Amino acid sequence: MNTAQLDALNAQFALRDHLSFVPFRGGLVAAEIRNTHATATLALHGGHVVAFQPHGQAPVLWLSAKSRFEAGAPIRGGIPICWPWFGNHPRDPQAPFHGFARLHPWEVVRTAIAEDDATEIELRLPEPPGAQDQWPHAWTLHLHVRVGADLRVALEMRNTGAKAMTCTTALHSYFTVRDVSVVRVLGLEGCRYIDTVPTPHTAHVQQGPITISAETDRPYLDTEAECIIEDPGLRRRIRIAKAGSRATVVWNPWIAKSKRMPDFGDEEYPGMLCVETVNTATDARTLSPGEAHRIAMQIAVEPLA
Repeated sequence: MNTAQLDALNAQFALRDHLSFVPFRGGLVAAEIRNTHATATLALHGGHVVAFQPHGQAPVLWLSAKSRFEAGAPIRGGIPICWPWFGNHPRDPQAPFHGFARLHPWEVVRTAIAEDDATEIELRLPEPPGAQDQWPHAWTLHLHVRVGADLRVALEMRNTGAKAMTCTTALHSYFTVRDVSVVRVLGLEGCRYIDTVPTPHTAHVQQGPITISAETDRPYLDTEAECIIEDPGLRRRIRIAKAGSRATVVWNPWIAKSKRMPDFGDEEYPGMLCVETVNTATDARTLSPGEAHRIAMQIAVEPLA
């Protein structure tokens, strides 16, 4: 984005002492947010929240030092938006993994300051070139982000066409932890999950809190529960509440997979954990013409006594 375009964005949407648009890594553009509660960064590429940090806290979202910041590539960390499919395309193995929403620039629709001094921004995704070849539907997609004492992220999809469309979706949130091997995830006890690491995949029921000691990739099904990441190393709990989702994915690549991913550092896995708000598997959403669906998450931090 050139200087004139950046100036135009700031002229229309900047909020004094709250939000401004700045050059970001790799020639991208980001909204930088700072208010009395927290700081945050939202890259327009992918509609991607890359940072959230309440004042006096360690960063809440994790970002890989090896991440690519370039047009057409996903950002590794923060909160990628996986849409209109999560994982592989349902029919086309050549289509981009996790959909096209995270690979293209979004447009700013609105910014505002809320009564509690939180900062709000809304983005929309224009239809990317070639999207109809992979996703032959008419749709709108809006992202709502609210930065206050907590972080609220909501994705609203609408079917504007004449035929039904089925979406799988994720707010693929990466969280910063001190040492993932001593972290516990609470809230999914008793839930059925699919372990996708072995082949073939195996079904289980979660017994007690989740702990991480190997590569972990588990969709937890039929759950609307709030999750808590209990992190003794950073002496805090991260609470992840959600709406419009009946599945949660817990993911850490561990050692071998970290080394296979070019945009993930070989030794970065101990410092991160994904707890994702998802519509997938049994929670795929079919929207009739004119119908909308909203998937949302709320992230809050509290001290660990």
